[in-house]
Amino acid sequence: MDAEQFRRAGYQAIDRICDYHSSLRNRPVTSQVEPGYLRKALPPSPPTEGEDIQLIADDYQKYIMPGLTHWQHPSFYAYFPTSSTFEGILAELYASSTSNPGFNWSASPACTELEAVVMDWTAQLLGLDRSFYNISEVGGGIIQTSASDSALVATVAARSRYIREHPHVAMESLVLYISSQTHSLGKKAGLVLGLKVRTLQVTAQDDFALRGDTLKAALEEDVSAGLHPFILIGTVGTTSSGAVDRLDEIAYVAKNYPFLWLHVDAAWAGVAYACPEYREAYHLPAINNYVDSFCTNFHKWGLVHFDGSCLWVRHRRHLIDALDITPEFLRSKQGDAGTAIDYRNWHLGLGRRFRSLKFWFALRARGVNGFRKYITDCIKLNTRFAQRIYESDLFSVVTKPSLSMTVFRIAPKSLPYLETPELNALNRAFYARLAARNDIALTQTDLNGVFCVRMVVGAEKTVESDIDYALAVMKEEAMVLVGNWARMRG
Repeated sequence: MDAEQFRRAGYQAIDRICDYHSSLRNRPVTSQVEPGYLRKALPPSPPTEGEDIQLIADDYQKYIMPGLTHWQHPSFYAYFPTSSTFEGILAELYASSTSNPGFNWSASPACTELEAVVMDWTAQLLGLDRSFYNISEVGGGIIQTSASDSALVATVAARSRYIREHPHVAMESLVLYISSQTHSLGKKAGLVLGLKVRTLQVTAQDDFALRGDTLKAALEEDVSAGLHPFILIGTVGTTSSGAVDRLDEIAYVAKNYPFLWLHVDAAWAGVAYACPEYREAYHLPAINNYVDSFCTNFHKWGLVHFDGSCLWVRHRRHLIDALDITPEFLRSKQGDAGTAIDYRNWHLGLGRRFRSLKFWFALRARGVNGFRKYITDCIKLNTRFAQRIYESDLFSVVTKPSLSMTVFRIAPKSLPYLETPELNALNRAFYARLAARNDIALTQTDLNGVFCVRMVVGAEKTVESDIDYALAVMKEEAMVLVGNWARMRG
């Protein structure tokens, strides 16, 4: 393909992308293909001779598009949102046009310098303390692939710090703390690093938040037993319930255990710190004053394409001490002099994508006010949804709504005698009916033995009428089940 062929194909690709987004509302939310559909449709081997780009582009429409779930669809409420904007698409196009591995400053200075700048911009946007800024030259921020990578990197740094300060401690006595609502990233970090993982229990009475007393009891027990807890992964906005760990209480306990690294995973909810009115309730002051590392994913609720997980550390030297491997061929004048950041020493890999460009495009195109409006619009829509659930005779809220998330279940007032096992069975059937539809997408979860359904608003195209439609669909499916259940029992 020469430049003119690329130009023509590029015009068509942009037109098709625009048509896709314009027609998104009219498409099914979820893919309806069966496992193995694509292998059956494609040849068993690559072509011997190159094929025309028009045929390839058309086959994308024919074979790939039917197998995609449309995460930006206005009726997609599953998992957490995944951002996609025209600004980001353009940024990704520019970034891929100058492909480079970006592992240190000299590999492409703009890649490193823009990342350092936009990580400070996003830190300002969220209200993070200046100790987390790259310009402080003490702490700093880096774009990782996902919150799982951020947690893994933080755990590596915490382990390295602990072993350096306690050289006689056996590796097998180290303990990583998570809660029973922590994302699977916590257990996976333990699995990858061969660490003991202790799960601290949370309760519905505490809104599924980890409390300081629970942490204190675990620390006293493990230290007395000769174990060495060295990191706690706390959460702001848990996946199952949107819970917020009591970081104020946790920090108070941790004062007596200065060796305990505090990492906060705010993969989804952290972007809401862009709105100052949510900072106090979601414990930003504790993050700013006490935690060692903090992560949020702008590719979830932050108008930036996947992948864009932001990790900030209070002391960058702990990352570098843990991850700096510098063979002669990676040495540079700037790195040796310490005049530029070498981000290869801040993550597990070597090469890095030019992710900061899409942050730069999004932040400039939307501005602070644009980010805040998007976040508050989503929260208002969820408030509308939650209020209808509170008023319903069919449904009940399982735990208090959190930002743009509501967790609910069928609990019909007409069947007050149903116990938890029966309600769980009814809700499993309810979710199965919802999951079989292609005009809406939600996710199920289990909260301490209570089966329920998660509703998360995040698509930029979602409006009030979409929320009302979702409520109508849920009522329709619930009424069928409740009617059947009542007839069976009658």
